[in-house]
Amino acid sequence: MADFEEMWRDLTPVGRSASSGGYFRQPWLSAELELRAWFRSAAADRGLEVEEDPFGNLVAWWGPVAGDGAVLTGSHLDSVLDGGAYDGPLGVVSSFAALDVLRSRGVSPSRRLGIAAFVEEEGSRFGRACLGSRLAVGALSWEEARELTDRDGVRLGDVVEGGTSTLLDGLSTYVELHVEQGRALVDLDAAVGSAARSGRTAAGATTSRAAPTTPAPPGWRTAPTRCSPTR
Repeated sequence: MADFEEMWRDLTPVGRSASSGGYFRQPWLSAELELRAWFRSAAADRGLEVEEDPFGNLVAWWGPVAGDGAVLTGSHLDSVLDGGAYDGPLGVVSSFAALDVLRSRGVSPSRRLGIAAFVEEEGSRFGRACLGSRLAVGALSWEEARELTDRDGVRLGDVVEGGTSTLLDGLSTYVELHVEQGRALVDLDAAVGSAARSGRTAAGATTSRAAPTTPAPPGWRTAPTRCSPTR
């Protein structure tokens, strides 16, 4: 089974610009589609069932099917234009690696565990941040979303089927590992920050201004998350 480093090496060249070194992984275009195929392959290697909703959000499930109380982790695979490598894929690759560790320790989950890859979370193609997760939790209607267009005038409704998502039914908890989008932890000399609420939640969705993963002073980025440093 591929470990974190091996999985990360597989993803590193996908969608990377030879001139800038940044990433162009816009949803439903070639690089992001390649990453979605990688996600399905990583899940199949682990015997996980992959479920896709009508908007293109993916979840690889492990554990018992019946009952509520499912726990979800993961992130997204798309990027901002000329974006960084870790924004999104870090959470997805780390989730597969964490599952491998649990299995190696003989863990058998008592409730369903899922690894998610939400689609168009950066808004880099259709201009709406957290689009996939908003649609998945019903915070944005398909009637409104399907009229969104990209730079070439392509409608979202012509790219995906749309409709109603049941992907997150029965979900109790969502936790995401994400690279810091700022420099607060550096200034606090803290390695990790924890957040109680973010823009992706089964209970509802809050909004944030899209921004690249680059150092910025605290307060520069309007975000729905309050972080506490963990040393």
